[in-house]
Amino acid sequence: MSRLVLASTSVFRRELLARLQIPFEVASPETDEAGLPGESPAATAERLSLAKARAVADRFPDALIIGSDQVAYLDNRRFGKPLTHDRAVEQLRLMRGRTVIFHTGLCLYNSASGNSQLCGVPTEVTFRQLTDAEIERYLEREQPYHCAGSAKSEGLGISLLSGMHGDDPNALIGLPLIALCGMLRAEGIQVP
Repeated sequence: MSRLVLASTSVFRRELLARLQIPFEVASPETDEAGLPGESPAATAERLSLAKARAVADRFPDALIIGSDQVAYLDNRRFGKPLTHDRAVEQLRLMRGRTVIFHTGLCLYNSASGNSQLCGVPTEVTFRQLTDAEIERYLEREQPYHCAGSAKSEGLGISLLSGMHGDDPNALIGLPLIALCGMLRAEGIQVP
């Protein structure tokens, strides 16, 4: 079996990949995560997932490398990682009562052949009409400052939502496992 590498520092992606019970290594990709002028949020997520996988390819010349990136957006506004409490409050206020798209890009890059499989998995997330007090209580308890859109659906953030629609619930957490399993099988990896 080929060596499998997750090009990510995300604990959440690591936990998701571990569910597949395939041995893997983790490498930190050094990539600029900014969108390009005129680039759609979906294109940004997919471009960055490929960039992350390629960023570690020199360290793993005979490996299958997984890259993933997520961009949350509403209308023309993108919601990245807030990093601070005040920015998280601002994001959640803007999203309350609205449906936000979380587009997760996924790439499986074969560093030996240079071939890559790339896809995007959107998830529509509808936020309840949150009060300021609910936002503050949530942020005090969860502190999701390193999550796009300031909400962790795998934790207490699920209480902020009134619904979600998508093909893979894992995509919202950061790694679309259904699509990844198909990509791995296409590379000859047996799952399960």
